[in-house]
Amino acid sequence: MTTRRAEDPQHARPRSLGGRSQAGREAAVTPALWSERADMAESAIVSRHLRALWALPGTELAVVGWPATKRERAFASWHYWWQAHLIDCAVDAANRVPTPVRRKRIGAIARSHRIRNISGWTNKYYDDMAWLAIALERAERIAGVTEARSGLIALEKPLYDGWNPAVGGGLPWRIGADYYNAPANGPAAIALLRLGRQARAEEMADWLDATLRDPETGLILDGIHLPSGEIERPVYSYCQGVVLGVETELAVHTGAPKHVERVHRLLGAVEEHLTTRGVVNGGSGGDGGLFNGILARYLALVALMLPGDDAAREADRRAAAAIVRASATAAWANRLDVEGEPLFGHNWGKPATLPGGIAGAGRFTPGGSVTSSRVPERDLSVQLSGWMLMEAAYQVSAAGL
Repeated sequence: MTTRRAEDPQHARPRSLGGRSQAGREAAVTPALWSERADMAESAIVSRHLRALWALPGTELAVVGWPATKRERAFASWHYWWQAHLIDCAVDAANRVPTPVRRKRIGAIARSHRIRNISGWTNKYYDDMAWLAIALERAERIAGVTEARSGLIALEKPLYDGWNPAVGGGLPWRIGADYYNAPANGPAAIALLRLGRQARAEEMADWLDATLRDPETGLILDGIHLPSGEIERPVYSYCQGVVLGVETELAVHTGAPKHVERVHRLLGAVEEHLTTRGVVNGGSGGDGGLFNGILARYLALVALMLPGDDAAREADRRAAAAIVRASATAAWANRLDVEGEPLFGHNWGKPATLPGGIAGAGRFTPGGSVTSSRVPERDLSVQLSGWMLMEAAYQVSAAGL
């Protein structure tokens, strides 16, 4: 894997690779080719984004923009939950082709995450902590990264104890908040299930289905204020992803038909409302840059893990895999090639745009979210989604789906 550093995209020679016949090329893409594409996505993140944290030996963390501002290069901006998905992607690569370099990188990123967070592993946002718990559990289980154990011990307790049925919740988005949402409860349920807290994960899944499923579309809404009961109705792709993920894993663990039925219903809603010709719709930068990649990750999980030998379950697995493959084919066709490495677009169905410099970097909002850069492709989140998608495409292709 190359570690060539391309600091200034203005000096690169990009090639737009859009306009190919996606359907015609998709059939020829083998698992080996998807693996190669995932390698290239990984290499692009390594060369453009990974740096030692504050020049400390044995550390690696990702700058959140490319090209990076001075503030970003100094890790004054670092975005806790983006780095959690960096760990998750690094685990994907190590799971696909294990190497000592990849295993070492996972440990270095996890260690750097704890150092940069200053206060240890936790923060005040339950969704952030849930994403990190998922990543660390996989790092320990799949890659044998011992640095993850202390993090999991620290994270499991607040994720479990934050459950608040007294007001009708749910796990709040943030400690002390009145907003109970899918982006906190979905990943927390996945993390807790993988940590052996099956009963709580089932409670969370049941709460999500009863409280945030839109009866008209079948999609999962963002969240609800409690105890007022005011629902916020935006639909985000990652909310669908995490619910598909936890329901699939609960179907495996419990054998209960309700979990399989929920996956079937939500998968159909995603196909109908969130895809065009099989490709996941839209996309943005900032925090939103991760949303479609997360959906792709858990669609791949549905394709690989949803239990059942009947024709309906087989159709569900193939439908989930088809969205992943179509989206990955589109994203690859629409990438830019910058010094031999891919730059993915924020919208997989449209040609990627080259960032022109550091102007227009994303920023924190008063509510704690991160806005998109003026050119979303400069955001680490967008490129992590592209990497996540390539790894997902490899997984479903390697499974023969």
